[in-house]
Amino acid sequence: MTDEKETTTTAGAAPTPQIPVPAQKPRVKTLDFWLDILSAIMLAVVAVATAWNSYQAARWSSLAGIRYGQASARRVESTRASTTAGQQTIIDVGLFTNWINAYGTQNEDLMRFYNKRFREEFKPAFDAWLATDPENNPQAPPSPFAMEEYQLANTEKSEQLEKEASAMFEEGKQAIERSTNYILNTVFLASVLFFIGIAGRFPWPPLRLTILVTALGMLFYGIFNLIIYPKY
Repeated sequence: MTDEKETTTTAGAAPTPQIPVPAQKPRVKTLDFWLDILSAIMLAVVAVATAWNSYQAARWSSLAGIRYGQASARRVESTRASTTAGQQTIIDVGLFTNWINAYGTQNEDLMRFYNKRFREEFKPAFDAWLATDPENNPQAPPSPFAMEEYQLANTEKSEQLEKEASAMFEEGKQAIERSTNYILNTVFLASVLFFIGIAGRFPWPPLRLTILVTALGMLFYGIFNLIIYPKY
C-alpha cells in the first residue's frame, strides 16, 4: 500500500517548470552575420597589406645595405685617387724645383733635361706660367701650381668619386627611412588585427560594430600609407 501511495504521489506531482530561452531576433542574427563577413574581409585585407609591408621593408633595407657598401667602395677609390694625385704633385714640385735651380745657375742643358721629364699634366701649367714672364712681372703667379692650367686627373677623379659616395650614402639613409616607415605601418596594421580579435568577444552587436568600424578606419589609414609610400 505504501508503495502504491508513493507511486501515485510521484505520478501526480507537477512537472518542473522550464525557464524559457528568448529567441534571438532575426535582425540581430542578420547583423551578426554581416559583422562576421566584415571581420573576415578585414582579416584578409590586413594579411595581404602586412605581407606587402614586410616585403617592401625588406627590399628597402636591402637597398640601404647595397648603397652603404657602394658608398664605402667609392670612398676607398676616392682616397686612392687622392693619394696618387698627391704623389704626382710631389713629383711635379721636385722636378720644377730642380728646374728652378738649373735656371738660377743658367745651366740650359740641365734645364732641358728636367723640362723633358715634366709630366704631361704639368707642362700646360708650366708653359702658361712662363708666358706670364714671372722674372719681370710682379703680378705673375708664384709658380705653375697656382695656375688654372694645373689640373690633375686623379684629383678630379677623387672629387667625383667623393660626390658619388655622398650621393649613395644619402640614398642609403633614405632607403632606411622608407624601410622604417613600412615597419611602423606593419605595427599599425597589427593593431587592426587586435581590434578585430577583441570585437568577437563582445556579444552586444552595437559595441562590436563600433570596434569594427574603428578598426576599419585604421585599416583605411594603413592602406593609404601603402599607396603613398615609395615602392621598390
